[in-house]
Amino acid sequence: MTRVVVVDDQTLVRQGIRSLLDMAGITVVGEADDGAAALDVIVEVRPDVVLLDLRMPHRDGIWTLQQLRDRAVEVPVLVLTTFDDDALVLDALRAGARGYLLKDVTLEQLTRAVETLAAGGTLIAASVTDRLVRAIRSAPWPVGVDSPPPQELTERELEVLRLVAGGYTNREIAGLLFLAEGTVKNHVSTILLKLGARDRTNAVLRALHEGILR
Repeated sequence: MTRVVVVDDQTLVRQGIRSLLDMAGITVVGEADDGAAALDVIVEVRPDVVLLDLRMPHRDGIWTLQQLRDRAVEVPVLVLTTFDDDALVLDALRAGARGYLLKDVTLEQLTRAVETLAAGGTLIAASVTDRLVRAIRSAPWPVGVDSPPPQELTERELEVLRLVAGGYTNREIAGLLFLAEGTVKNHVSTILLKLGARDRTNAVLRALHEGILR
């Protein structure tokens, strides 16, 4: 059973999400009303997925994502918010979010997103995807030790990267390309290295920014 932590500053929203996920057979194992409390809960219960609001008092969602990344806490984070600001979406994904949905989604869409992230995939709401791509390509890419100039990818690596961008897990990619799952993992590792990316989401963002993915 998929285990989830819900982070939102509104009690009613947390209760509503808990009730909906319970109907779908997904268990909420923890709640928090700001980023600082969220870190304690996440470290304690180690959920499969975190549902995270971005706009919260004290410590917001971006701060929470940065702290999880800096502390090397490996947990998929699905941003669930009412805000579809381009810069905010980009900041969240660069900080390590693996998914981004608006709160007007259906239960089916929310459930699919949670299960996709729990299985190792990524998912961004279709309503923000086009705007996100434009924002990525117009914004300067942060230059530093973690973002060297990208190296050219092979055709097979591009195939794998396109499927990663589509939210497919390594197992699903292996089935689609008739490869061993270990081979896909090796391709993903090489892609991260060539793009100077720390994770799958960051690799997709870098590829979009550089025009490698269209």
